[in-house]
Amino acid sequence: MIAIEITQPGGPEVLKPAERPMPSAGKGEILIKVAAAGVNRPDVAQRQGTYPPPPGASDLPGLEVAGTVAAVGEGAQGFAVGDEVCALVNGGGYAEYCAVPATQALPIPKGLSMVEAAGIPETYFTVWSNVFMRGRLAQGESLLVHGGASGIGTTAIQLAKALGNPVYATVGSDDRVAAVEQLGATAGINYKSQDFVEEVARLTDKRGVDVVLDMVAGDYVNRDLQCMADDGRIVIIALLGGAKGQIDFNRVLRRRQTITGSTLRPRSAEFKGEVAQQLKQHVWPLIEAGRLKPVVHATFPLKDAAKAHAMMEAGEHVGKIVLTV
Repeated sequence: MIAIEITQPGGPEVLKPAERPMPSAGKGEILIKVAAAGVNRPDVAQRQGTYPPPPGASDLPGLEVAGTVAAVGEGAQGFAVGDEVCALVNGGGYAEYCAVPATQALPIPKGLSMVEAAGIPETYFTVWSNVFMRGRLAQGESLLVHGGASGIGTTAIQLAKALGNPVYATVGSDDRVAAVEQLGATAGINYKSQDFVEEVARLTDKRGVDVVLDMVAGDYVNRDLQCMADDGRIVIIALLGGAKGQIDFNRVLRRRQTITGSTLRPRSAEFKGEVAQQLKQHVWPLIEAGRLKPVVHATFPLKDAAKAHAMMEAGEHVGKIVLTV
């Protein structure tokens, strides 16, 4: 099969098409003939050499795919050859075929194309497990999303809005403010021209928000604390602004605030399977009813993965970048 290899740590140009043996469906796995694969920030970090795959995972990049079941391994349940599925994979998504634990796959929601479905798993698994499971966002509570125009951000905005939660989003331009508000954000905040701490205070009548989804970390965390209501929760999912920052712990104590976070890729297949079932129960009906839809900014042929990474690093996209096979 054709796959995209990381020939050495570096820029987008180190991504090269190569021939690889086709994987087989192991115990509890299905083999997917890939039609489309999502591009995500962890793929960029892996290419740069700062985010190695977990033990046992493919060295190929790619954390989400959509396609057709080509084989079913021993003990894998719920799928048959020919089924159209999307899946959160542990690696190896940038390829013509990819093996994945069956528990991490889901039927493609009715009404979505393969390209749209390929933009679901990484973002929806991440948002659901962090905002709703770890962050415990309850109905009516408010959410602040940093990076609102990203794949994660556009997913979080739509999902929170569909479930009845006011949501605010920081973005880097006025055009993006308009884009996230069109997706359902109560308000977009241009962090380049506005102080998001002051804006959140104004927008919430100084109450603050209940949950912050933060992919920046660094110095943002202390500012997040200033944005939060009593008993608020920050959930950190990436470190784009750095792994260290100063924190006013007096505020944490006084307002009973919680700082937590997680990375999805190293989690067990059992945990990812639990998230998949919750998505199927709570989120798939919303997608099939047309209340949610993956936002696809651009597609590239698999061989042009380097161009897709260059676009992601430029940071001008709104929504998902997808490779087509």
